[in-house]
Amino acid sequence: MSVGSRGGKPRAQGRGHSLAGNIAFGTGAVLVLATIMLGGYAGAVLTHGLADDSFLSSAVPDDGRVAVIIGGVGMGSLMGLMLPLLLLAAVRGTKEKPRLGPGEALLKALGVVVIGAYLAVVSLLPAQLGWILPERVVSLFSVPFVGFSWAPLMLIPWGRFGLGGMARLRVGSRGQGGSSSA
Repeated sequence: MSVGSRGGKPRAQGRGHSLAGNIAFGTGAVLVLATIMLGGYAGAVLTHGLADDSFLSSAVPDDGRVAVIIGGVGMGSLMGLMLPLLLLAAVRGTKEKPRLGPGEALLKALGVVVIGAYLAVVSLLPAQLGWILPERVVSLFSVPFVGFSWAPLMLIPWGRFGLGGMARLRVGSRGQGGSSSA
């Protein structure tokens, strides 16, 4: 006797998932993960160069360079995640969730670049601890500092500035809601 309620019955087929759809999803997921990784590496290389060979080299102590690189990884990874999603939203749409127009996609891409630059600039704050603390302590402090530095940005009412439409990029977003007044 089996314990389950469907003891001897064969399992039903999936809910309409096809092999081609699964392959397309897997390929897309691998490509997005690859762009996140490449963006993180590019951001790390960019900010390492900024911390060593630019006007910032005198403002960033040797033991604080890791904090600047961590900010670069956050900046590059964010751009590597969001820019492919913006491109996908610009070329693909349905009746419930229409495609992004060029102006709206450009505005959202500019917002991603601004938030990435914000992460890079915020990473200069824990880098200053390199003047008094060793490099390992600075790196331990800077990861959560840079990682959670975007939280105050969530408190800004972006809708008042016309920038409140990022919810359309989410997978489970609803295209139905809203008021009917024009």
